Amino acid sequence: MNRIAAPIFAGLLLCAAGAAPIALAQVPAAGVDALTDPTMKGPEVIAFIGLKPGDKVADIIAGRFVRAESQAVGPKGKVYAVMPAEVIKAHPEVEGMLRAGAAAPGSNIVVSTDPINAMALPKGLDAVFIRQNYHDLYDKFMGPADVPAFDKAVYAALKPGGVFVILDHAAASGAPDNVTETLHRIDIARVKADMAKAGFKLDAESAILANPADDHTKMVFNPAIRGKTDQFLLRFKKPR
Repeated sequence: MNRIAAPIFAGLLLCAAGAAPIALAQVPAAGVDALTDPTMKGPEVIAFIGLKPGDKVADIIAGRFVRAESQAVGPKGKVYAVMPAEVIKAHPEVEGMLRAGAAAPGSNIVVSTDPINAMALPKGLDAVFIRQNYHDLYDKFMGPADVPAFDKAVYAALKPGGVFVILDHAAASGAPDNVTETLHRIDIARVKADMAKAGFKLDAESAILANPADDHTKMVFNPAIRGKTDQFLLRFKKPR
């Protein structure tokens, strides 16, 4: 079983826990990931993505699902861990930790640190995953990114029938665009509209991380809601 070195990756998570501007870590405790924290619903999310041995998956703003993805695709698969240059600029320590983990014996992880608007994703990917960070593409921290170009780059990298899976913090229906900056949330309708413009077809939705008790008014780092936000999980497919 190929997997990123756990101690190294735990260190990455620990330093990322303080990276509030881009919400790199959205869980109460540092040093845990989708393999160790049941609240992340790791097995269910991996099943929703549909990863299987031999698959090639890109994780954008790679984080707490990298080890789970690595296990799921196995030694014949690849995990492309994308940590944009904009993130590295603010948190340079994460690059060395990612690369050290990817260099571990038997690793099936490949690290890239291109600028968000110049991602060099490999072609023929089975899946692309972005967790709790799609909303950050709209923020000043990320440039902001050219979101339509980003979506098209993901579309181009996927093989026909490949999927783009987005997990993010839900904003109130009809929330203004700046809620991505103020609350680190995004309106699910905005995501669906973005994907439609890029050519994707909505394939499935999951409520496994939904929380009806979240009224969508608090910033995701607010102690009252951190780790318990209402999150949507969407799977979009590139038509065959």
